[in-house]
Amino acid sequence: MKSAIEQFCCYLETERNVSVHTLAAYRSDLTQFAAFLAEQKGQGAPELVDHLTIRHYLAKLHRLHTKSSIGRKLSAIRALFRYLLREGRLARNPAELVGTPKKEKRLPFHLNIDQVTALVDAPSATGELPLRDRAVLETLYSCGIRVSELTGMNVGDLDLEGGLARVLGKGGKERIVPVGSCAREALAAYLVERGNPAASAPLILNARGGRLTRRSIGRVVDAHMLLIATMRKVSPHTLRHTFATHLLEGGADLRAIQELLGHASLSTTQKYTHVSIDRLMEVYDKAHPKARS
Repeated sequence: MKSAIEQFCCYLETERNVSVHTLAAYRSDLTQFAAFLAEQKGQGAPELVDHLTIRHYLAKLHRLHTKSSIGRKLSAIRALFRYLLREGRLARNPAELVGTPKKEKRLPFHLNIDQVTALVDAPSATGELPLRDRAVLETLYSCGIRVSELTGMNVGDLDLEGGLARVLGKGGKERIVPVGSCAREALAAYLVERGNPAASAPLILNARGGRLTRRSIGRVVDAHMLLIATMRKVSPHTLRHTFATHLLEGGADLRAIQELLGHASLSTTQKYTHVSIDRLMEVYDKAHPKARS
Protein backbone atom coordinates (compact mmCIF):
# COMPACT_ATOMS: atom_id res chain seq x y z
CA MET A 1 0.00 0.00 0.00
CA LYS A 2 2.81 2.43 0.84
CA SER A 3 4.35 1.91 -2.60
CA ALA A 4 0.97 2.48 -4.28
CA ILE A 5 0.46 5.71 -2.32
CA GLU A 6 3.88 7.05 -3.33
CA GLN A 7 3.23 6.25 -7.00
CA PHE A 8 -0.16 7.96 -6.79
CA CYS A 9 1.35 11.05 -5.14
CA CYS A 10 4.02 11.17 -7.85
CA TYR A 11 1.22 11.08 -10.44
CA LEU A 12 -0.61 13.94 -8.68
CA GLU A 13 2.53 16.04 -8.58
CA THR A 14 3.87 15.45 -12.09
CA GLU A 15 0.75 14.87 -14.20
CA ARG A 16 -2.05 16.55 -12.29
CA ASN A 17 0.15 19.44 -11.12
CA VAL A 18 -1.65 19.75 -7.78
CA SER A 19 -0.44 22.31 -5.25
CA VAL A 20 2.05 21.45 -2.52
CA HIS A 21 -0.68 21.75 0.11
CA THR A 22 -3.12 19.51 -1.79
CA LEU A 23 -0.39 16.91 -2.28
CA ALA A 24 0.46 16.98 1.42
CA ALA A 25 -3.23 16.51 2.32
CA TYR A 26 -3.58 13.49 0.02
CA ARG A 27 -0.40 11.92 1.36
CA SER A 28 -1.45 12.48 4.97
CA ASP A 29 -4.96 11.05 4.50
CA LEU A 30 -3.73 8.00 2.59
CA THR A 31 -0.90 7.34 5.03
CA GLN A 32 -3.49 7.22 7.83
CA PHE A 33 -5.51 4.72 5.79
CA ALA A 34 -2.39 2.60 5.19
CA ALA A 35 -1.67 2.60 8.93
CA PHE A 36 -5.21 1.34 9.57
CA LEU A 37 -4.76 -1.44 7.00
CA ALA A 38 -1.49 -2.46 8.60
CA GLU A 39 -3.42 -3.18 11.80
CA GLN A 40 -5.85 -5.47 9.94
CA LYS A 41 -4.58 -9.00 9.33
CA GLY A 42 -4.24 -9.89 5.66
CA GLN A 43 -5.53 -6.58 4.28
CA GLY A 44 -2.36 -4.55 3.73
CA ALA A 45 -2.24 -4.83 -0.07
CA PRO A 46 -4.55 -2.66 -2.26
CA GLU A 47 -6.03 -5.68 -4.07
CA LEU A 48 -7.16 -7.17 -0.76
CA VAL A 49 -9.14 -4.11 0.34
CA ASP A 50 -12.91 -4.35 -0.04
CA HIS A 51 -15.75 -1.92 0.63
CA LEU A 52 -16.36 -3.42 4.08
CA THR A 53 -12.81 -2.60 5.10
CA ILE A 54 -13.24 1.01 3.99
CA ARG A 55 -16.54 1.29 5.86
CA HIS A 56 -14.85 -0.10 8.98
CA TYR A 57 -12.17 2.57 8.63
CA LEU A 58 -14.72 5.36 8.24
CA ALA A 59 -16.67 4.12 11.25
CA LYS A 60 -13.48 4.34 13.31
CA LEU A 61 -12.92 7.92 12.13
CA HIS A 62 -16.38 9.00 13.32
CA ARG A 63 -15.15 9.08 16.90
CA LEU A 64 -12.67 11.91 16.38
CA HIS A 65 -13.44 13.58 13.03
CA THR A 66 -16.19 15.70 11.53
CA LYS A 67 -18.24 14.46 8.59
CA SER A 68 -16.54 16.91 6.24
CA SER A 69 -13.11 15.63 7.31
CA ILE A 70 -14.22 12.02 6.84
CA GLY A 71 -15.62 12.90 3.41
CA ARG A 72 -12.28 14.39 2.40
CA LYS A 73 -10.41 11.26 3.51
CA LEU A 74 -12.84 9.07 1.58
CA SER A 75 -12.31 11.21 -1.53
CA ALA A 76 -8.56 10.60 -1.25
CA ILE A 77 -9.14 6.84 -0.96
CA ARG A 78 -11.46 6.85 -3.97
CA ALA A 79 -8.91 8.80 -6.02
CA LEU A 80 -6.17 6.32 -5.10
CA PHE A 81 -8.22 3.29 -6.14
CA ARG A 82 -9.35 5.01 -9.38
CA TYR A 83 -5.69 5.54 -10.20
CA LEU A 84 -4.80 1.90 -9.45
CA LEU A 85 -7.77 0.70 -11.52
CA ARG A 86 -6.69 2.85 -14.46
CA GLU A 87 -3.13 1.54 -14.15
CA GLY A 88 -4.40 -2.05 -14.37
CA ARG A 89 -3.37 -2.99 -10.84
CA LEU A 90 -6.96 -3.60 -9.73
CA ALA A 91 -9.99 -5.22 -11.34
CA ARG A 92 -12.47 -3.10 -9.38
CA ASN A 93 -12.69 0.02 -7.22
CA PRO A 94 -13.94 -1.01 -3.75
CA ALA A 95 -14.49 2.62 -2.73
CA GLU A 96 -17.28 3.04 -5.30
CA LEU A 97 -19.60 1.04 -3.06
CA VAL A 98 -19.05 3.35 -0.08
CA GLY A 99 -21.38 6.34 0.29
CA THR A 100 -20.08 9.78 1.24
CA PRO A 101 -21.14 10.99 4.71
CA LYS A 102 -23.65 13.81 4.53
CA LYS A 103 -21.85 17.00 5.46
CA GLU A 104 -22.99 19.37 8.15
CA LYS A 105 -24.39 22.55 6.61
CA ARG A 106 -22.41 25.34 8.20
CA LEU A 107 -22.48 28.90 6.97
CA PRO A 108 -19.04 30.46 6.57
CA PHE A 109 -18.40 32.98 9.33
CA HIS A 110 -17.64 36.49 8.14
CA LEU A 111 -16.90 39.86 9.71
CA ASN A 112 -19.19 42.83 9.42
CA ILE A 113 -17.99 46.15 7.99
CA ASP A 114 -17.03 47.62 11.36
CA GLN A 115 -15.12 44.50 12.39
CA VAL A 116 -13.12 44.18 9.19
CA THR A 117 -12.35 47.92 9.19
CA ALA A 118 -11.03 47.68 12.74
CA LEU A 119 -8.92 44.66 11.79
CA VAL A 120 -7.22 46.19 8.74
CA ASP A 121 -6.66 49.45 10.66
CA ALA A 122 -5.06 47.63 13.62
CA PRO A 123 -1.43 47.80 12.36
CA SER A 124 -1.08 51.55 12.94
CA ALA A 125 2.64 51.80 13.78
CA THR A 126 5.36 52.73 11.31
CA GLY A 127 8.21 50.51 10.16
CA GLU A 128 8.48 47.59 7.76
CA LEU A 129 6.64 44.95 9.80
CA PRO A 130 3.55 47.03 10.68
CA LEU A 131 3.37 48.22 7.07
CA ARG A 132 3.68 44.61 5.92
CA ASP A 133 0.89 43.48 8.26
CA ARG A 134 -1.37 46.27 7.00
CA ALA A 135 -0.61 45.26 3.40
CA VAL A 136 -1.38 41.60 4.15
CA LEU A 137 -4.74 42.33 5.80
CA GLU A 138 -5.84 44.89 3.19
CA THR A 139 -4.88 42.59 0.30
CA LEU A 140 -6.65 39.52 1.70
CA TYR A 141 -9.86 41.49 2.19
CA SER A 142 -9.61 43.59 -0.97
CA CYS A 143 -8.82 40.71 -3.35
CA GLY A 144 -10.43 37.73 -1.63
CA ILE A 145 -7.44 35.59 -2.54
CA ARG A 146 -6.31 32.46 -0.72
CA VAL A 147 -3.42 32.72 1.72
CA SER A 148 -1.34 30.39 -0.47
CA GLU A 149 -1.97 32.69 -3.44
CA LEU A 150 -0.72 35.71 -1.51
CA THR A 151 2.40 33.95 -0.21
CA GLY A 152 3.22 32.80 -3.75
CA MET A 153 3.04 36.27 -5.31
CA ASN A 154 6.11 38.18 -6.44
CA VAL A 155 6.42 41.95 -6.76
CA GLY A 156 6.12 41.66 -10.54
CA ASP A 157 2.68 40.03 -10.19
CA LEU A 158 1.30 43.30 -8.89
CA ASP A 159 0.22 46.23 -11.09
CA LEU A 160 -0.40 49.04 -8.61
CA GLU A 161 -1.10 51.63 -11.28
CA GLY A 162 -3.66 49.45 -13.03
CA GLY A 163 -5.08 48.10 -9.77
CA LEU A 164 -4.62 44.45 -10.78
CA ALA A 165 -2.76 41.41 -9.49
CA ARG A 166 -1.90 38.09 -11.09
CA VAL A 167 -2.35 35.09 -8.78
CA LEU A 168 -1.73 31.38 -9.21
CA GLY A 169 -4.63 29.39 -7.80
CA LYS A 170 -5.40 25.73 -7.25
CA GLY A 171 -4.27 23.37 -9.97
CA GLY A 172 -1.85 25.97 -11.30
CA LYS A 173 -4.69 28.06 -12.73
CA GLU A 174 -3.75 31.70 -13.17
CA ARG A 175 -6.26 34.54 -12.85
CA ILE A 176 -6.29 38.32 -12.63
CA VAL A 177 -7.97 39.98 -9.65
CA PRO A 178 -8.66 43.67 -8.94
CA VAL A 179 -6.84 45.39 -6.08
CA GLY A 180 -8.78 48.09 -4.23
CA SER A 181 -7.45 51.56 -3.52
CA CYS A 182 -6.83 50.94 0.21
CA ALA A 183 -4.88 47.77 -0.56
CA ARG A 184 -2.88 49.57 -3.27
CA GLU A 185 -1.93 52.31 -0.83
CA ALA A 186 -0.90 49.79 1.82
CA LEU A 187 1.14 47.73 -0.65
CA ALA A 188 2.81 50.82 -2.12
CA ALA A 189 3.84 52.07 1.34
CA TYR A 190 5.22 48.64 2.23
CA LEU A 191 7.22 48.32 -1.00
CA VAL A 192 8.64 51.85 -0.63
CA GLU A 193 9.76 50.94 2.90
CA ARG A 194 11.54 47.92 1.39
CA GLY A 195 13.32 50.15 -1.14
CA ASN A 196 11.16 49.19 -4.16
CA PRO A 197 12.42 45.60 -4.62
CA ALA A 198 12.90 43.89 -7.98
CA ALA A 199 9.98 42.29 -9.81
CA SER A 200 11.34 38.80 -9.06
CA ALA A 201 11.38 39.38 -5.29
CA PRO A 202 8.66 37.86 -3.06
CA LEU A 203 5.82 40.31 -2.50
CA ILE A 204 5.54 39.65 1.24
CA LEU A 205 8.59 38.94 3.41
CA ASN A 206 9.09 37.62 6.93
CA ALA A 207 11.29 39.33 9.50
CA ARG A 208 14.37 37.41 8.23
CA GLY A 209 13.91 38.49 4.62
CA GLY A 210 12.43 35.22 3.33
CA ARG A 211 9.03 34.58 1.77
CA LEU A 212 6.23 34.77 4.34
CA THR A 213 4.52 31.41 5.00
CA ARG A 214 0.84 30.53 5.42
CA ARG A 215 1.40 29.84 9.10
CA SER A 216 3.02 33.26 9.60
CA ILE A 217 0.06 35.01 7.97
CA GLY A 218 -2.18 33.19 10.43
CA ARG A 219 -0.10 34.61 13.27
CA VAL A 220 -0.41 38.11 11.79
CA VAL A 221 -4.20 37.86 11.78
CA ASP A 222 -4.27 36.40 15.30
CA ALA A 223 -2.06 39.17 16.67
CA HIS A 224 -4.19 41.98 15.29
CA MET A 225 -7.47 40.34 16.27
CA LEU A 226 -6.18 40.45 19.86
CA LEU A 227 -5.47 44.16 19.47
CA ILE A 228 -9.07 44.93 18.56
CA ALA A 229 -10.35 42.64 21.35
CA THR A 230 -12.60 40.50 19.15
CA MET A 231 -13.47 37.33 21.01
CA ARG A 232 -14.28 35.01 18.10
CA LYS A 233 -11.47 33.04 16.51
CA VAL A 234 -10.76 34.47 13.05
CA SER A 235 -8.48 32.87 10.46
CA PRO A 236 -6.97 34.44 7.32
CA HIS A 237 -9.61 32.53 5.32
CA THR A 238 -12.29 34.47 7.20
CA LEU A 239 -11.24 37.53 5.20
CA ARG A 240 -11.95 35.58 1.99
CA HIS A 241 -15.40 34.70 3.31
CA THR A 242 -15.92 38.33 4.28
CA PHE A 243 -14.84 39.54 0.83
CA ALA A 244 -17.36 37.26 -0.91
CA THR A 245 -20.21 37.99 1.49
CA HIS A 246 -19.79 41.76 1.28
CA LEU A 247 -19.72 41.63 -2.53
CA LEU A 248 -22.89 39.56 -2.57
CA GLU A 249 -24.66 41.86 -0.12
CA GLY A 250 -23.56 44.80 -2.25
CA GLY A 251 -25.35 43.35 -5.27
CA ALA A 252 -22.52 41.53 -7.07
CA ASP A 253 -23.45 38.70 -9.42
CA LEU A 254 -22.69 35.21 -8.07
CA ARG A 255 -20.92 34.25 -11.29
CA ALA A 256 -18.62 37.27 -11.00
CA ILE A 257 -17.81 36.32 -7.40
CA GLN A 258 -16.99 32.81 -8.61
CA GLU A 259 -14.45 34.24 -11.06
CA LEU A 260 -12.90 36.52 -8.46
CA LEU A 261 -12.55 33.67 -5.95
CA GLY A 262 -11.18 31.26 -8.55
CA HIS A 263 -13.78 28.56 -7.86
CA ALA A 264 -13.97 25.84 -10.49
CA SER A 265 -17.64 25.19 -9.72
CA LEU A 266 -20.45 27.63 -9.02
CA SER A 267 -21.78 25.24 -6.37
CA THR A 268 -18.74 26.09 -4.24
CA THR A 269 -19.58 29.78 -4.44
CA GLN A 270 -23.24 29.26 -3.57
CA LYS A 271 -22.42 28.84 0.13
CA TYR A 272 -22.06 32.63 0.20
CA THR A 273 -25.71 33.18 -0.69
CA HIS A 274 -26.52 33.48 3.00
CA VAL A 275 -27.39 37.05 3.97
CA SER A 276 -28.43 38.59 7.23
CA ILE A 277 -32.08 38.78 8.20
CA ASP A 278 -31.81 42.56 8.11
CA ARG A 279 -30.72 42.39 4.48
CA LEU A 280 -33.58 40.02 3.64
CA MET A 281 -36.13 42.31 5.31
CA GLU A 282 -34.72 45.31 3.46
CA VAL A 283 -35.08 43.55 0.10
CA TYR A 284 -38.58 42.36 1.03
CA ASP A 285 -39.72 45.84 2.03
CA LYS A 286 -38.47 47.33 -1.21
CA ALA A 287 -39.62 44.61 -3.57
CA HIS A 288 -42.89 43.15 -2.33
CA PRO A 289 -46.02 45.17 -3.28
CA LYS A 290 -47.81 44.18 -0.05
CA ALA A 291 -44.83 44.68 2.28
CA ARG A 292 -45.96 48.15 3.40
CA SER A 293 -49.72 48.32 3.83
